[in-house]
Parts: sequence; structure tokens; C-alpha cells
Amino acid sequence: MSEAKTKPTPVSATDFVAAIEPAARRADCEALMRLMQDITGEPAVMWGPSIIGFGRYRYTYESGRSGEMCVTGFASRGSDIAVYLVAEGDSREDLLQQLGKHKMGKACLYIKRLSDIDVAVLSRLIAGSVQAVKARWG
Repeated sequence: MSEAKTKPTPVSATDFVAAIEPAARRADCEALMRLMQDITGEPAVMWGPSIIGFGRYRYTYESGRSGEMCVTGFASRGSDIAVYLVAEGDSREDLLQQLGKHKMGKACLYIKRLSDIDVAVLSRLIAGSVQAVKARWG
């Protein structure tokens, strides 16, 4: 089995975020970093070259593949900020309806800027995702 590419690195998440351009994107990422630290109680850690992650869990799939990943996190990607979270179930669908301008993939919420969304709703989505990950994987 191949080794996971996305794993914790010694790179400073604070320094990484401080170098994000443009300044408006950097400010959004700094705000997201504070929000996720508050929700998880965990420090920001770089996972791979571009994911700012919080907390960690081990998983093992039915196939036997196992690994480790951050409980939640985000990355500045091209024109979007990708927020990594679990968004399943009726209550989360209701929250997504209230969130504002976004796109949702399987485990990635894509936003252009924080001003496009309701940050209080985002906080609830992240907190629910953290709870779901911990309930499933410990």
C-alpha cells in the first residue's frame, strides 16, 4: 500500500497563512484559522503542502486501508477556499440552505470569501462535522 501524501508537516501554519495572497484571502484564512481553533480546541497544523488542519483521527476502511487525517481543516485553492467537513443528514442540509453562496462536494465546502456566507452557520457546520468525525472514528 502506498504512503499517504496528506500528513502533518513541521511547516508553521501561521507562517503559511501569513504568505497567502491577496490580502483579503489571507484575512479570510486567518479568520478561519481562529474559528477552527476555537471550535476544536486544537492548534493549526499543516497537513501536506496546503491544508491547515485541526485535530487528528485514525481511520480504517472495510477494505483494510487505514490512515490518519485532520478532524477538520481548510485550504486556499485557486479561486475558492475549501473547508473540509462532513455535511450529511437533514440538519446539515438545512444549515447549508442558510449558509449563503457556496458549493458542496462530498467532504469539501467551497466558498469564495467569508463575506459571501453566514459565519455563524459555518461555525455550526464545522462543529457538527467535528462531532460526527469523533463519533465515527473516536
